Amino acid sequence: MDYRRTRQEGGTYFFTVNLAERSGTLLVDRIGDLRAAVSVVKQRHPFDIVAWVGLPGHLHAVWTLPEGDGDCVTRWMLIKAGFSRAIPKGERIRATRRRKGERGIWQRRFWEHLITDEDDLRRHVDYVHINPVKHGYAARAADWPFSSIHRCIGRGEMPEDWAGAPEDDFRAGEG
Repeated sequence: MDYRRTRQEGGTYFFTVNLAERSGTLLVDRIGDLRAAVSVVKQRHPFDIVAWVGLPGHLHAVWTLPEGDGDCVTRWMLIKAGFSRAIPKGERIRATRRRKGERGIWQRRFWEHLITDEDDLRRHVDYVHINPVKHGYAARAADWPFSSIHRCIGRGEMPEDWAGAPEDDFRAGEG
């Protein structure tokens, strides 16, 4: 099957990337391995991280690619592969993946959205940062340790008490 993706050189994208087993805690248990995989890929295939949150079974990110480069697929493939190599084997692997010599850590595909304007960017960055509150992992967005919100707070881009509760600070259906 031919999956078509938007390819905008120098574009800014929102991503959702899921583990095969969304009910586990692998991403937060092995956050250091995820960070290392991202760091290696960023060195070889640069991109700017606008926002990022790692949750137990999935992650959300907003990236801006360099001018003249629209290849987010290779970057995600390399991040997933690097993370997977750091994880001891033992996960459940479906027969189709086993025949292809694949691991069973990540869902094969990921979801992306090309950011269209500043309002779209703001809504998606807010969505990234509110996600731990939305899923019940933290009472405030700043309480979740695996989020770029800490960088934003440190830069003075948002207050530390931003998004204390989803019903107060984030309207369902936005982002």
